[in-house]
Amino acid sequence: MTPNNHAGLIWSIAELLRGDYKQSEYQKVVLPLVTLRRLDCVLEPTKDAVIARNEGLDRLGIVNKGPVLCNVAGEQFFNTSPLTFTRLLDDPPNLADNLRAYIAGFSESARDVLTRFNFDPQIHRLDKAGLLYQVIGTLADVDLSPAPVSNLEMGYL
Repeated sequence: MTPNNHAGLIWSIAELLRGDYKQSEYQKVVLPLVTLRRLDCVLEPTKDAVIARNEGLDRLGIVNKGPVLCNVAGEQFFNTSPLTFTRLLDDPPNLADNLRAYIAGFSESARDVLTRFNFDPQIHRLDKAGLLYQVIGTLADVDLSPAPVSNLEMGYL
C-alpha cells in the first residue's frame, strides 16, 4: 500500500463520517480502527493456533496464559476472541457488542493501547448513526499486515 492509498483510505472513512462527525473528530474513529485493523492483520497467521492453545490451557486450569499465548502468536500481544475484524461483519445487528468483545479478547498490553483511544463512546456513536458497519467494512478489505505495510508506513498512516 502506498502513501497515496493510505490517504485514499483515510478520505474514504472521512467521507462516511461527514455529517455525523466534525472534521476535527475524524481522528477519534480513524486512529483506533486503523490500529485495531493493523493488530488484527499482524495476528491473523497465528489466530487459530492461539485460540486452540488458549482453550487447551483453559482445560488444564492454567491462569497465567499470557507468556505462552504470546509465544504462540509470535508477538508481544495476542487475541483470544474467536472474532476477527472481518468476522465482525457477519452479525450486523450485534456489531457494536461484538466489536467490544473482540477488543476485550486482546492481551492486556494491546488492550491498554486500545483503551487509551477512549473508543467505546465512538462505537456507540457510530452504531447509533448507522455508520459502524460501513466503517468496519471499509477497513476490513484493507491488508495492513507488515508485509505490504511497513511499520514506517503505518506511522505515516
